[in-house]
Amino acid sequence: MEKKEIKVAAQNKKAYHDYFVLEEYEAGIELFGTEIKSIRQGKVNLKDAWCNIVEGEIFVNGMHISPYDHGNIFNRDPMRVRRLLMHKKEINRLYGTLKQEGLALIPLSVYFVKGRAKIKVGLCKGKKLYDKRDVAAKKDAQRNIERAMKERFQ
Repeated sequence: MEKKEIKVAAQNKKAYHDYFVLEEYEAGIELFGTEIKSIRQGKVNLKDAWCNIVEGEIFVNGMHISPYDHGNIFNRDPMRVRRLLMHKKEINRLYGTLKQEGLALIPLSVYFVKGRAKIKVGLCKGKKLYDKRDVAAKKDAQRNIERAMKERFQ
């Protein structure tokens, strides 16, 4: 069994705060040379990014890739819409699920597998304010339990 070498370039922590992630999918990204160099430097922001499906193709909107420092006229618009590369069958299944259940496609992270940029896209359901409070309370309680256990066994 072959082990994948994964190098994470960026993560969307806000997505885990604002959404319940139901399923995750891996997709390739259609990029230009200076964009991939910029991603390798870690200059990518997924904070307000989202995906949509148009005519059987999936696109990511709002993903900011800073212009490459040593680039020239070949630098592209940092906020341009980028096409994601997935199998047609997966895209059609996602499209049906999105339309039926009212979910959202949110980019969760950008990473490299064997030198190729990939993006993890999550099928997400929005959290209400009380859900966010509930998650924060559970994390706080778990932190207090771990702190008490650590003090007790020292």
